[in-house]
Amino acid sequence: MNKTSLEIKQGIKTHIVKTDLFKTNLICVIITVPLNRENVTKNALIPFMLRRGTANLNDQSLINKELENMYGATFNCGVDKFGDNQVLKFYIESIDDFYTLDKNSILNKSINTLLDIVFNPLMENGKFREDFLNVEKENLRRVIESKIDDKDSYALDQCISHMYNNEGFGIYKYGYIEDIEKINIDNLTDHYIKLIQNSKIDIFLSGSFDEKKVEEELCNNENISKLKPRVENYILNNEFTENKQKIENVKSVEEKLSVTQGKLIIGVDILLSIENLQCISLVYNAILGDGVNSMLFQNVREKAGLAYSAKSTYIKQKSNIFIKCGIQIENYDKALTIVKEQLENIKSDGFTDKDIENAKTYLVSGIRNIITEQDTEMIFYIGQEISKIETSIEEYIDKINRVTKEQILELARNIQINTVYFLRN
Repeated sequence: MNKTSLEIKQGIKTHIVKTDLFKTNLICVIITVPLNRENVTKNALIPFMLRRGTANLNDQSLINKELENMYGATFNCGVDKFGDNQVLKFYIESIDDFYTLDKNSILNKSINTLLDIVFNPLMENGKFREDFLNVEKENLRRVIESKIDDKDSYALDQCISHMYNNEGFGIYKYGYIEDIEKINIDNLTDHYIKLIQNSKIDIFLSGSFDEKKVEEELCNNENISKLKPRVENYILNNEFTENKQKIENVKSVEEKLSVTQGKLIIGVDILLSIENLQCISLVYNAILGDGVNSMLFQNVREKAGLAYSAKSTYIKQKSNIFIKCGIQIENYDKALTIVKEQLENIKSDGFTDKDIENAKTYLVSGIRNIITEQDTEMIFYIGQEISKIETSIEEYIDKINRVTKEQILELARNIQINTVYFLRN
C-alpha cells in the first residue's frame, strides 16, 4: 500500500498517498459526522459558507485570485454520504512543484490556502456574515429542490429513505428545505465551532512530494495547531458491523409524479456475516446486475425488452443491493416478476463458472483503474479510513479472485427484498 498515516492529534490524521503518475498534487480535508436530522442541513450549509472567504482572503474573488497565482489551482467543496455518516469535503488540486518555472512551493501554498478556507473562515464580530448566509441558504434551497430533476437519483433516494425510515443512511445528504429557515448566523456559527472542534478530521495528500516535509508543514500549521484533540465521533459501517435482521413484510411504496418513464427500485438486504463478505457481495452483484453480461441486463432489458435500463448497485457500508430499472409504467408487474426470477435463479445455482469469471474480470479491471485517476484513488483511501478496513489494490484483487461459487450461493440464499419503490405518473 502506497499510503502512510500519521495522527497529528487525537481524532486528526494526515494521510500521504505517494504517486508519480500525475503532474498534480491533490489535497483534501474530510470532516466526518453522524447523519442526523437535527444537524444535516446545517452541516450541508457549512461548505457553502466557507467558500465565501477566509480571515486572510476576505472575498471569494480573492480566493480565486490566489488560486490563479498558483498556476491555476482549482478549489472545490461538497457534501457526501458514507453509510450512516455525512462527509464534508474540501480539496485543492495544484501543479506539482517540479513543473513550476520558479520552483516555488505551490504545494505549501495549496495546503495553507485549503486549511485557511476550512479552519479560518471569514467572520464579523465572531460570526458568519448575514448577507452571505442569506445567499447561501437560497443556494442550498435550490440544490435540495433540484434533486427531483434527476428522476433516477430521486427514486433511489426515496427508496432508501423509506427503507431506513429517515434515520441514518435514509437521511438526504443536503438536508431539508423546512429546516433551512431555522438556520441563522448565531446557531450556524455555534454549530461550525462545535463541528470543527469535535469531529473526525482527515487530511489526505496525493502526489510525488517529500512526505516528511509535508507532515512537518501540517504539524506546524497554525490552523491545525489551534485545533483540540477529540474522540472520533462517527458511525463505523463495514461488512462486520452491519447485521441485518429478517423482516416479516416487504415494504411497497408507490409515488406519483409527472414522469414519462417509471422508475422501479428494489432494496435488498444481505443477511450474512462471513469473512470477505464485501468481495463475495461484489461478485454476486456483478452476476446479478452490474454490467452488460449481468442477468438483469440480459433478461430484463435485452430478452424481455421490459426496461430501458436494468442494473444493480452494491452499497458495502450498509450490506444492501439496490436494483434499478427504468420501465414503461404498464410493465411494472412483468418487470418485478422477472427481477424476482433472477434472484431465485442465482439462489438455485442458475449461473455458470463463466458467469463468475466474467464478473471477476469486470471487477478486477475496475479495481486496477482506481490508481489511474488521482481523485478516484483518493476516494478509495478515504473510504478505507472511514470504514477502518485497509486493503491494498493487490490484496483487493486477490480477495475478489478467491471468491468461490459456494460462497456466492450462500450469499444468494441469505438475502431478502426489503422495499419495493415505484415512481410513476
